[in-house]
Amino acid sequence: MAITSKVYGHFPEKISNKEIDFDTDTIKIMLCSDSYLVSQDNDEYKSDVTNEVSGTGYTAGGETLTGKSIEYASGDSKVVTLYASAIEWRNITATFRYAVIYCDTGTDSTSALISYIDFGSDIELEGIKLIITLDSNRVVTFTIE
Repeated sequence: MAITSKVYGHFPEKISNKEIDFDTDTIKIMLCSDSYLVSQDNDEYKSDVTNEVSGTGYTAGGETLTGKSIEYASGDSKVVTLYASAIEWRNITATFRYAVIYCDTGTDSTSALISYIDFGSDIELEGIKLIITLDSNRVVTFTIE
């Protein structure tokens, strides 16, 4: 199963418009079923995301990212990286395919989307611990040209 991670198309616009302040805002990750039809180009806010999972050990809206930081590597690479610690759910029972990362304002229609992870197929868990470790703890990496 191929796992892919992509940034929502409106993410750069949301940072530019100050709708997302990654290091100070509440950034969350929520789980969605395979019924969520991801639109990388059109989905902008949490209100565009459907079919969030429910189940034992899972709280609606997902978990808050911790250990957030931003790093800019100057010189030849000119890479900006958003980091966060691994996310953990204890004793979770749920079936999901996607993990959606977003800036939680408390209102779905203003909670801007950042990125999503597609696990490639359903993941079924029954009463176990789930830890999502972002690749090298990176939420997003982009290059300044």
